[in-house]
Amino acid sequence: MKSVNVPLADVRLRARVEDRFGLPVGLDNDANAASIGEWRAGAGRGVEHMVMLTLGTGVGGGVIIDGKPFRGSTGAGAELGHVVIVHDGPPCQGSCTGRGHLEALCSGHAAGEEARRAFGPGADAHRLIDLAREGDTNAIEILDRLGRYLGSGMGSFVNIFNPELVVVGGGFGVAAWEFVIPSAENVMRREALDPARDQVRVAPAELGTAAGLIGAAFVAFEALDASR
Repeated sequence: MKSVNVPLADVRLRARVEDRFGLPVGLDNDANAASIGEWRAGAGRGVEHMVMLTLGTGVGGGVIIDGKPFRGSTGAGAELGHVVIVHDGPPCQGSCTGRGHLEALCSGHAAGEEARRAFGPGADAHRLIDLAREGDTNAIEILDRLGRYLGSGMGSFVNIFNPELVVVGGGFGVAAWEFVIPSAENVMRREALDPARDQVRVAPAELGTAAGLIGAAFVAFEALDASR
């Protein structure tokens, strides 16, 4: 395995932890775990097809298909924040070499960059949202633009996965909801095809910062069931 943000590579982590504790071990990333948590115990209870986006410093994502978490061939599936929205657009963050990704265009980090360009070096995403709530038209327009980028991604995900529900969470996603999601939903429904665009719902995450922890518990139960 290899970690993007932790200097850990070529370590059989699951096997080592299983050997250490003598118990079945499940591994997943934080966005997948949050998606599983919301699906099993939060906004996605009762649905079989769901997409979740977590808008924080970056953009994470998770997908539920036919009542099962989608992980891809190597377990690295559903990196929804790295779908390309603008060809040759702004560079992505961290070790990602891509450009114009959803993460570069509508994350909390992206909002902070936009805030500094518009309001000076001391501004950040929190200040941008505060200004929008105070009625600042520039701040409202910036958040609306970020929402349109988000909607482009959401429309693509609706066309690809045909979910019943799109859940949006993360610190920035929740804080900026009233300024970002209306424009995101409008663009999503413009870009998505019938009948999916009229059937899909958009809902806020319900579990807050506990979503990942709750989802991780369900990943553990999944590993336990697989071992029997």
